[in-house]
Amino acid sequence: MGRLAAILVAVAVGYLLFRIGIGMMRAFVSPMPEPPPPGELRRVKLRYRCPVCGLELRVTVAANEDPMPPRHCMDEMDLVATADE
Repeated sequence: MGRLAAILVAVAVGYLLFRIGIGMMRAFVSPMPEPPPPGELRRVKLRYRCPVCGLELRVTVAANEDPMPPRHCMDEMDLVATADE
């Protein structure tokens, strides 16, 4: 009986891994979300700096007035200057 239980557990684990793999592949295939219509983009003037390597980036157009900071070197960039400064 022990050998039959081991086979059933192995089949169940194999099926579980198969389902997880199929779910991950479907996530890769899903289409990107539609970009906002051109009229909804707002002009902004923000400068960001990467705290790790020092790369600076200027954002001029965003979907909202306060966009999320971009990521570089696996870390969020720091806001350096806005249009007010």
